[in-house]
Amino acid sequence: MDATGSAEHFTRMGTLGIEEEFYVVDEFGRPTSGTDELVYETEPPAVLDGRLDHELFKCVIETQTPRIDDPADAGEHLRSVRDALVDHAEANGFGIAAAGLHPLAKWRELEHAEKPRYKSQLDRIQYPQHRNTTAGLHVHVGVDDADKAVWVANELRWHLPLMLALSANSPYWNGFDTGLQSARGKIFEALPNTGMPTAFDDYDAFETYEQRMLETGSIDDRGELWFDVRPHSGHGTVEVRAPDGQADPDRVLAFVEYVHELVVDLAERYEDGESSRRLRREFLDENKWRAIRHGQSAELLSRDLSTTRSVEALVEMESDRLGIDGLWELYDRESGAERQRRLRSEEGVMALADSLRLS
Repeated sequence: MDATGSAEHFTRMGTLGIEEEFYVVDEFGRPTSGTDELVYETEPPAVLDGRLDHELFKCVIETQTPRIDDPADAGEHLRSVRDALVDHAEANGFGIAAAGLHPLAKWRELEHAEKPRYKSQLDRIQYPQHRNTTAGLHVHVGVDDADKAVWVANELRWHLPLMLALSANSPYWNGFDTGLQSARGKIFEALPNTGMPTAFDDYDAFETYEQRMLETGSIDDRGELWFDVRPHSGHGTVEVRAPDGQADPDRVLAFVEYVHELVVDLAERYEDGESSRRLRREFLDENKWRAIRHGQSAELLSRDLSTTRSVEALVEMESDRLGIDGLWELYDRESGAERQRRLRSEEGVMALADSLRLS
């Protein structure tokens, strides 16, 4: 990875890329070290060539789709990558599971990756990174102008808590029920440079920040700016990183649809000269907390901050405004956190672990 990106990378509008973090699990559905075998020691299927990597823990693996020029092809690309990963894992004696946090993951019992980048992070960040067994969904949408990308990322911030509320899929942490719907949201926020970012005036302001963080040794590369949304100066995209990981590909595609349509809509608003709303980060943090704590039953601050709106009301507003259906499909179904709790209560831990496996 190059330490920094460039404004020159922002050349395409509306392309897609989907990154997913998964858990490598054993025959009992428990997270286990497997990334050495799957990433380095065996040859993955061709569709995963150059699109498979490990994360901080040896039980977490990441996939990336190729660049998707037509959003209608997102489902085909997503499923082909997932199918290839499952086949690759099974051929080597592993399974693949997805959630924001795996309910059976106990960080003290799991191995960290030996990659120099992660060793540096563990040494620098210490406890918060040592326990970071989180897994998320990241959606990239191409933007054809760097200043536009920064403006879009600023405006996207209000929408992130709604995405998190609908994706909440991590009620268990280190073996116990946190009482939260997305414990991942809080565990990950313990790291530096995470959570809800501040707004930037333009790309120069963002680039200055990125450069200053590198020059002062605050980060080793731009990839360590782990905010819930960011202009990705390497790919020329706006990257949304808010949702929990999901086992069901249809749930992933609903978020992909929403993020894509939001970015395209906001890009058009920027071109029309619309003014930024410049919302304070503190109000956005409050909405994120509500999403973490209450998930789909959250009441979130409205866009003008004058009142609160239910997740259902916001889903209706956004679906009508953007002409999309996926948000309703998310809202109308049992949430990931609710399903995890129900399965653990009614059928036990093994059934819960099995429900998170990709097939």
